Amino acid sequence: MATVSTRNRNKNKLDRNGKPKAPNWEYRFDTAPIDGKRKQVCKSGFRTKGEAEAAGNKALAEYNNAGTYFSPSEISVSDYLDYWVKNYCLLNISDSTLVAYRNIINNHIKPRIGSYRLKSVTTMILQEMINNIYVERGFTKNFMKNILKVVKGSFKYAKVTAKMIQTNPAEDVTLPKTAQTSESEEIIILSKSDVIRILERFKKNTSHYYAILTAYYTGLRISEVYGLTWDCIDFENRTLTVNKICKKIPVNGKASDSTKRYGTHGKALTRWYFGACKTPTSYRTISIGDTLLAALKEYKAWQEDNELRYGEFYTKYYIKDETSETHKEVKRLIPMQDANFEIPMERVYPVFIKEDGSFQGTDSMKYPSKVINYELGIHFNFHALRHTHATMLIEANVPVKAVSERLGHSNTRTTLETYVHVTESMRDDAVNKFETFGSLEDDKIVTIGEAKRSAKTS
Repeated sequence: MATVSTRNRNKNKLDRNGKPKAPNWEYRFDTAPIDGKRKQVCKSGFRTKGEAEAAGNKALAEYNNAGTYFSPSEISVSDYLDYWVKNYCLLNISDSTLVAYRNIINNHIKPRIGSYRLKSVTTMILQEMINNIYVERGFTKNFMKNILKVVKGSFKYAKVTAKMIQTNPAEDVTLPKTAQTSESEEIIILSKSDVIRILERFKKNTSHYYAILTAYYTGLRISEVYGLTWDCIDFENRTLTVNKICKKIPVNGKASDSTKRYGTHGKALTRWYFGACKTPTSYRTISIGDTLLAALKEYKAWQEDNELRYGEFYTKYYIKDETSETHKEVKRLIPMQDANFEIPMERVYPVFIKEDGSFQGTDSMKYPSKVINYELGIHFNFHALRHTHATMLIEANVPVKAVSERLGHSNTRTTLETYVHVTESMRDDAVNKFETFGSLEDDKIVTIGEAKRSAKTS
């Protein structure tokens, strides 16, 4: 069996001044022969023999465990979750999902079972953990579902892919029954009067007003609304193109690993990026009407006037190609003021910005949402504008396929399942109309033409 040996490479060596060189300790161990020839792993640069031995023993243990730094039979849940994030999450999920998973792991799973050996975790332990999180913290159904998703996904990977455990203890874990029924999947539909009140409240705050107006008239998701740049609006052809989304990514992926929410000296721990859309069908070009076109023309002219008025204090944005922690190609938005010199980056023109040109992305809607809910007393989230747009289209008898394409759904089934409350009422209406026009009680035969004329007058 291979063992670690150490040596001081600078032993008895002198520098150019004739003085003994500083210690340079090295570790070395044999690996499996390749083509019958001896192979070794070695690394130098350690100040002491102890440091070299510790690093060498760790490297040897990793080699003996086929590249991992742990023994699968002894690994803790905490170390395994780090392994799962590195080997699965970083390669298979989006940046925003990665932040959410890390929050769940660091704040809810590791503090409770992180010190347990992975192989010792049972279904009962995991079920008790889920129950206790719900009882102690009172999280919503959706957040509890996300916690359970992380638990099930990580333990399934441990069994199926990593082969670290024989059975999956998370397979039969469920949410508490009260959590399953505590809230229904909420779809908020706004009335026209609600929308009018909201727009009147924010007319003076231009960026909020036009973002809400755009979502109402297009049904775009919030990340799509704030991912719009002025080249996405074709005033001549009366179209709007969705080709990217706005996303906030923690610096080095570490913002969620600490209770510290802000950087030092005013530097934020998160940055704004433009990234790929949610699904291939999310890339779309839709038609827009006179009301929104006129409003956007007005808004664009207002922005151009502001840039002239603010001068060197106006914030401009430039884009830089980067790769996120999850290996996604993204474009980072870099703000600059008083840039009276040539900048080797392309300038980008976000549609929804503040008066001084600054861009706050989807965070821009945090304050308006609070105002709408608590000051106006309207039950609201930004997605309600998308639901309202879709509901109105379906109720206006627009074909479901056209609605699905406008919303960027992958298929019509998604649209129908999401807005089943609308289609059910329409089905009831169809039955009631047939009862009226298809009645056989008076033995009267009603032609299709007569039925249509009757429907128009009723």
